Amino acid sequence: MNWIILIIAGLFEVGFASCLGKAKETSGTESYLWYAGFLICLTLSMLGLIKATQSLSIGTAYAVWTGIGAVGTVLIGIFVFKEPATFWRLFFISTLIGSIVGLKSVSH
Repeated sequence: MNWIILIIAGLFEVGFASCLGKAKETSGTESYLWYAGFLICLTLSMLGLIKATQSLSIGTAYAVWTGIGAVGTVLIGIFVFKEPATFWRLFFISTLIGSIVGLKSVSH
């Protein structure tokens, strides 16, 4: 169950990074709404990480959490914010995913 909580917390990390990107593109009230979304996602992400680390090792949990956030944010950047999807960018994202899977597989 804590692995599922950790994955959800990682997805909320993607959410708070995405909200920052959208807030940068907007102004006025809309910008404040994106910042509110940032704070909500940040809070939920941190609470999920705290809950997951009650039974998972902190090193593995933190690496998986940040990895989900990093990979998800890069993918959002490519698909939503139209950032470039170069070969090397995708190559290193692939190695990061492999590392996350490896950490999960060797964790107890």
